[in-house]
Amino acid sequence: MNEGGAAPIGVFDSGVGGLSVLADLRRELPHESFIYYADSGHCPYGGKPAAEIAARAFAISDELIAAGAKLIVVACNTATIAAVEQLRATYPLSFVGIEPAIKPAVTQTKSGVVGVLATGAALAGDKFLRLQAQHGGKVRVITQPCPGLVEYVERGELEGPAVRALVERYVEPLLRDGVDTLVLGCTHYPFLRPLIADVAGSGATLIDTGAAVARQTRRVLDREGLLSASSAPGSLQWRTSGDRTVVAPVVERLLTLSPK
Repeated sequence: MNEGGAAPIGVFDSGVGGLSVLADLRRELPHESFIYYADSGHCPYGGKPAAEIAARAFAISDELIAAGAKLIVVACNTATIAAVEQLRATYPLSFVGIEPAIKPAVTQTKSGVVGVLATGAALAGDKFLRLQAQHGGKVRVITQPCPGLVEYVERGELEGPAVRALVERYVEPLLRDGVDTLVLGCTHYPFLRPLIADVAGSGATLIDTGAAVARQTRRVLDREGLLSASSAPGSLQWRTSGDRTVVAPVVERLLTLSPK
């Protein structure tokens, strides 16, 4: 291992949703240290132009690199679609992105109808459209923008009649269209998994890509000789562009949850 192995991994999201990916990363890489950046001051990304999202991705990456990050995980589908290719072309370190799990959903569906829950910006991005064209095949892929869900997770409201009504509004039409596999295409949504699963019932399988991102992160670190040589548990620090007194209780709560 080279000396860079002791450096932290940077992880960022539009807000607290990427903590669901961080949970997978910490399970896969327990000896690595992490710096998590919640861009809660600019959340949600879903309704913003791609150029604005990319500008935030660059600003956050600059901060994480200045803090010593050896690799950055873009734990946000919307930011990955808007900016990861530009980030990789600009910086010397590696970036691991995340994308909706259309490929595994296509292999698992029995009805031949897959639903994708995501932000409007993610679903409109060229990267998503290429992903859909590449893996959709003969399977029908129905996309469902879900405005409002991110904001509930940002407030730590993971249950209750209001958020349930919103989930029902987005999920029930997909079920009526024959969807038997639901892709959670935003990293906030795994924190709503129990609620989404309850609304969807036993006839629908839920899929996200946090574990796959964690495995890919390990592969990249291994390839570059950057895996931590420590046998001790890694550290975690977090930053936010939002009001820390507001964000901190939500971060603390979500860090105690296992959203799988």
